Amino acid sequence: MSRQVLTNRSYLSLLISSIFAPLLLTGCGGGGSSGSTSSVAIPSSPAVEAPVVEVCSNEIHTIVSASDDGSSATEFSPANAIDGNTASISRWSSDGVDKALTLDLGTTETVGALTIKWFEGAQRVASFSVETSVEQSTWVTVLTQAESKGNQSGFELVNVDASQARYVRIVGLGNNENTNNGIVEVQVHSCENATGIYTDVLPNEVGIELVDWYLSVPTDEDDSGTSDSISETELASGYSNSEFFYASDDNGIVMRSPSYGFKTSTNTNYVRVELREMLRRGDRAISTQGVNNNNWVFGSASADGQQAAGGVDGDLRVTLAVNNVTTTGENYQIGRLVIGQIHANDDEPVRLYYRKLPGNELGSVYFAHESRVEDNEGDNIETYVELIGSRSNSASNPSDGIALDEKFSYHISVNVNLLTVTISREGKADVSAHYDMTESRYDEDGQYHYFKVGVYHLNNSSDPDEYAQATFYEIKNSHTGYAQSE
Repeated sequence: MSRQVLTNRSYLSLLISSIFAPLLLTGCGGGGSSGSTSSVAIPSSPAVEAPVVEVCSNEIHTIVSASDDGSSATEFSPANAIDGNTASISRWSSDGVDKALTLDLGTTETVGALTIKWFEGAQRVASFSVETSVEQSTWVTVLTQAESKGNQSGFELVNVDASQARYVRIVGLGNNENTNNGIVEVQVHSCENATGIYTDVLPNEVGIELVDWYLSVPTDEDDSGTSDSISETELASGYSNSEFFYASDDNGIVMRSPSYGFKTSTNTNYVRVELREMLRRGDRAISTQGVNNNNWVFGSASADGQQAAGGVDGDLRVTLAVNNVTTTGENYQIGRLVIGQIHANDDEPVRLYYRKLPGNELGSVYFAHESRVEDNEGDNIETYVELIGSRSNSASNPSDGIALDEKFSYHISVNVNLLTVTISREGKADVSAHYDMTESRYDEDGQYHYFKVGVYHLNNSSDPDEYAQATFYEIKNSHTGYAQSE
């Protein structure tokens, strides 16, 4: 049997001939007439259909009941893990390896993921496995000897091998400190990645330096009666909370504040998720308060004050988008939040507001300056300055306003006694305003200052399920004499 072998060159010639030969056929017309090209139909390539990508539509399954082997203490029963209460006091807790929490969904469902709020999830690493069953006689292991991240204070995503199940069993294997298994709350999802808001990226990984800030969140894990504070070192190490403070899928930090929750002190009326500037950068030998290396002073302060402080004057540059505001509540509270501040000992040289009313597509931006000088009734004198739109409770839609989810930047600057606030947007002229603080008494001995950034939610009258949320893409603070200025 003979065999024809095609070299690269002969194969290429054959390929070219097979493609172009049909196009070169000409009719000679025996009388020597001018040649005319014959029309040859070239078959078109068959249409290629784009693959259909199935998108899972997530469902959070109802959990009918929760149970264990009966060894958990009465106050930490299985029912606590499904009661909707995310306070740590309401948790399931059981000591020992292989202690299991069993969840009954009532009917057979697709199980693709869990979201779990672990007890002390930001302090310790839990070890566990997950099993599922249709009838509780045969169990399928869908996740083996996994570990929690150890830096998540809120819900943590746990993807499992998808299965059909009525029962889900979380088998506790203790944690990195002891054999205790503690779950504050658990949810069962139909889809891998659950709701899609969970990301493996942590807030300290998006390019915002967090070591010179601490965070207030509206929980009370330490039973102090006030909101919890997350230290500079915890933030720099990757602290995350899926309810209040987490990385977004577009490389920002989401801060989300409910209308109700624990507050920073008994003197404040409103809930916040907010960063507080800490120039000490984790050095707890330096007090939080006072004219010291944790705070800064005005350039008009005394020479001794400037020498003792962590910096002089200040610049804060922030890029953000406000994602959600309230639509119900007292008329003067609806739709407003503070997104940046300078705070002094007891007063606020500047509060920067964003406000969008329910009937408007766009929001307004304005700031308030609180002087330390009192009026005739003994209250500090406050002055409001409108930058974009109006702060009125009945403001019409501002023609040059800022929409929800629209990125913009602000710059707060103090130079000696001059306060400057600037709003910047891509493709638009900057909007700036100045305020002379010479008579406001912030340059007196003993007065110190620090920046605040986040969602200070000034609505305590809305429907309970409403919230304010903003995503922050850049936070940079700088001061004369502060070596870590950005």
